[in-house]
Formats: sequence, C-alpha cells, structure tokens
Amino acid sequence: QVQLVDAGGGLVQAGGSLRLSCAASGRTFSDYAMGWFRQAPGKEREFVATINWSGGATAYADTVKDRFAISRDNAKNMMFLQMNSLKPEDTAVYYCAARSRAGLAVTTSGYDYWGQGTQVTVSS
Repeated sequence: QVQLVDAGGGLVQAGGSLRLSCAASGRTFSDYAMGWFRQAPGKEREFVATINWSGGATAYADTVKDRFAISRDNAKNMMFLQMNSLKPEDTAVYYCAARSRAGLAVTTSGYDYWGQGTQVTVSS
C-alpha cells in the first residue's frame, strides 16, 4: 500500500506556471508507475500525464502535451507536474495516482491509489 499527498495548486493568471508535487509514503516508490489526472466541475476525471517506474517513459494527454512535464525523484519518493502556459480550461482539481501493475495507463481504472487532490485555478 502507498499513501499519496498532492500539493502545489493555487490561483494563477493565464500564461503562468505552477509546479504540482506528489509525496508518497508506504511501499517502495519505485515499484509504482505514477500518473496525474484532473477533474473540472461537472466533468469526468481525465488523464493528464503518466510516468513509468524509472522516469524513462512518459505519456501525455493531447491537451497538455508540450505545456506540461511529468517527472519523478525516486530517492525522495516524489513526483512532479510542471505546468506552463496555463489556460483557463486547465482549471480543475488535480490528483496524483499510483499504479502497482507494469506499464503505463491512461484511464482511472488503471490506478490503485489516489491523492486527495489539489485545486488549480487559472484566471483569464
């Protein structure tokens, strides 16, 4: 089992940047592929980005590709999401997630553990 704590959200103007973090505790962090998802009011939770156990493989939703960057530091049990060129449509609660199975996943069902979420609000 692993426990996840998201942080780093806030209010930012369009075009600005934020860096989200996810702190993991419990089992060995490098055993897990990790991901970021987001959920806007009235919408389904959607995939944002994912990273494999070593950080050597990543994947992004088309809506954030070239603007967001996912990374991890296994020595510190941390994962990050650098968000640049933010748009109002990026406004959502962002969740980190951990996957105990091999390979990357882009659906919520592919993940076993979730953080509590951190609010990101982008003003126009």
